[in-house]
Amino acid sequence: MLKWMNTFDDILTRENEFGHFASSAFVVNKDRTKMLVVYHNIYEAWIFPGGHADGEENLLSVAVREVEEETGLKTKILDNQIYAISASPIVGHIKRGKYVPAHTHLDVVYLLEADDKQPLAFREESKVVRWITLEEAIKDTIVDFIRPVHKR
Repeated sequence: MLKWMNTFDDILTRENEFGHFASSAFVVNKDRTKMLVVYHNIYEAWIFPGGHADGEENLLSVAVREVEEETGLKTKILDNQIYAISASPIVGHIKRGKYVPAHTHLDVVYLLEADDKQPLAFREESKVVRWITLEEAIKDTIVDFIRPVHKR
């Protein structure tokens, strides 16, 4: 990530087709027994809610916004510090009628909390959203690159 930051000056936007920053949230419930996941259509598996920085430098703000946009949930920030980082491969795909080439998401993950009794909203990006127990996450179909964060 540091090399990317020192090489490109557009890594906060999708203009950088090699890779760009995204921000995600590891959202737990108040009891710390469940985590929030959304179904990712490209990976055909469960991931944390999150999205592109789209020029925003405050990646914590991006994570909070993306959780609300994708799930409808209001969250509480448990820690202002970065919880985890990952470089996630994105395969080439069609989005809104345009081809998006393979690239890398430089993902910064933050730790948030939400009330698992709140109703979940289903948006275009996340047709399926659900809470799963931390035990289920081990057995369930989740994207491999989030397993180390879950284990932590």
